[in-house]
Amino acid sequence: MREVTPTRSTVIELTDERKLMRQGYEFLDEKRMLLASEMLQRLHLFQERSAQFTDALKNAARTLAAAVERHGLDGLQVYPVPAAPEAPDKDKTMFLGIAMLTIRPPAESTPASARAIDPSPEAKACRAAFERLLGAAADLGARAGNLRRLAREYRRTERRAKALENVLLPEVEEAIKRIDEQLDTMDREEITRTRWAGKVRAAE
Repeated sequence: MREVTPTRSTVIELTDERKLMRQGYEFLDEKRMLLASEMLQRLHLFQERSAQFTDALKNAARTLAAAVERHGLDGLQVYPVPAAPEAPDKDKTMFLGIAMLTIRPPAESTPASARAIDPSPEAKACRAAFERLLGAAADLGARAGNLRRLAREYRRTERRAKALENVLLPEVEEAIKRIDEQLDTMDREEITRTRWAGKVRAAE
């Protein structure tokens, strides 16, 4: 509970402060709604891509089993592999000051470092399946990061909005009410003193 001097100017200052707090709360409340809406949209897309990733993972497991059956585990382990992939290209946009990342799919696969001694459709399909799985994992990771940043900003905005709504605004309201009551009491006392002084002068 703040301690303030019960004057008319103090009431004016607190009233202006209350107005600014209400404007701040309205801004935070609108920002909170925008963040919630954006999170719901991105969560829906994340769930769709997560289901696609699960399908890609199952497909990669099937192609791996077929390649192992064709070449054997030892044969598949020495199968030529592509060069190490470069970091995926990404686009960065801003939403309410929050960085949102989007992973761009690679233009083409990286060629193998050497020619296979015993090439097969099974091994080729296995490699392609895991390349798609890697791209899907990068996309899913970027989307998960976007959701975490949005959720962190939402929690921060929620705390500020609740502080204004439940702590600061009620405190200012209470201070204004208390000062108004004190000023009314002071006005009544002044009126009483004035009337008493008038009666004394009249009696004299």
